[in-house]
Amino acid sequence: MTAAVVVFVLTYVVIASRQLTILKLDRPAGALVGAVAMVAVGGLGLDAALAGIDLHVLTLLLGVLLLAAYLQEARVFRFAAYLVLTRARSARSLLWMLTFVAGGLSALLVNDTVCLVLTPLVVMVAVEARLPVLPYLLALAGATNLGGVVSFSGNPQNMMIGQAAAGHPSFAQYLILTLPVGVACLAANAWVLTWLFRGELPAGPLAERSPPRPGLDRPLAWKGLAALAGFAVAALAGVSLAGAAIAAAAALVLGARIEPRRALVLVDWQILLFFAGLFVVVEGVRATGVLTQALDAIAPLTHRGDAVGDAAFVGLTVIGSNLVSNVPFVMIAADSVPTMPDPAWGWVMLAVGSTLAGNLTLMGAVANIIVMETAGPRGEIGFFRFLRYGAAMTAVSLVVAFAVLAAERALGLFALVGL
Repeated sequence: MTAAVVVFVLTYVVIASRQLTILKLDRPAGALVGAVAMVAVGGLGLDAALAGIDLHVLTLLLGVLLLAAYLQEARVFRFAAYLVLTRARSARSLLWMLTFVAGGLSALLVNDTVCLVLTPLVVMVAVEARLPVLPYLLALAGATNLGGVVSFSGNPQNMMIGQAAAGHPSFAQYLILTLPVGVACLAANAWVLTWLFRGELPAGPLAERSPPRPGLDRPLAWKGLAALAGFAVAALAGVSLAGAAIAAAAALVLGARIEPRRALVLVDWQILLFFAGLFVVVEGVRATGVLTQALDAIAPLTHRGDAVGDAAFVGLTVIGSNLVSNVPFVMIAADSVPTMPDPAWGWVMLAVGSTLAGNLTLMGAVANIIVMETAGPRGEIGFFRFLRYGAAMTAVSLVVAFAVLAAERALGLFALVGL
């Protein structure tokens, strides 16, 4: 038992630090080493470790990553960003348009790809238009985090929650409840950034910009969008998320009429390794009973079923998601949700809280790191400076999100959709 807990703690140290320089371990490698160590110390047998890997979540993630890869190969993301960044007429309209386009692209697809593709173009246009780059980088990272809140396929932690919720709420029910939340949070985030940078965003028309127009592969783009729509329709119809995603991806592979390797090389295979390893590590410590004891200890507060209990649970989610990252925290917290007075409401709180928590700190979400590192010297920002902006963004979005959800509950929307 002690050895399993030590492996769990050491693995989470690597995950929380994102990279352990001494051993040259990043998060995927840390999860892999942690999984092997969990078996080696006897925390789990090999068969139990393999059984602990949730193939439904990995299949869903692979399917969505493949859809995103084909859309990236068709240059859909670049083309959408090009239209926004060249047609905005003022610094503020550029920030608002970027926020909603980035958020929309991230609503059904994993946001890492959106960040990786859009960041260089955002930097180029901001420099050409003689604008400060930082507010647009924050808008891009924040919007991709917020956009993922609206569906069970919008980010990795929501994928796990959708699987664990077992249809209560379903993909369609969750989407109906959180689509207004996502729209409201994107608007609130754009407003917060506009206010925070009110002294740096110039008034009047923007300077001329002439970024290279990306060559959109229209046939592949239409096929990719059709496959994405097929996935969404199947998910809304109640088909298993994993089955819908991988079926849509397979159909796209067959219909794309391009060499599959062109898309396969764009898939982030490391995130699949990270998840697989993490499943084993969490399963190993779960077998010790330590997690159950810890969750039982805080249950009297977080399981009250009233506003105080809800606030405590959301607060714990935000803090935990920034201490150990949102994906590992969700893996742990998911064990306690079924014992809540209203589990469906618990899953919604966990999904929304863990997603919005990503904007609080530089390390709160992978999207933040991707944007700032891809931007090079223009994305250099210290932890505390990011926190100053992130605290405002997160506080406002949490208030807005749960005000919308509270209004939906008061108006009977939860009951209307069958929850």
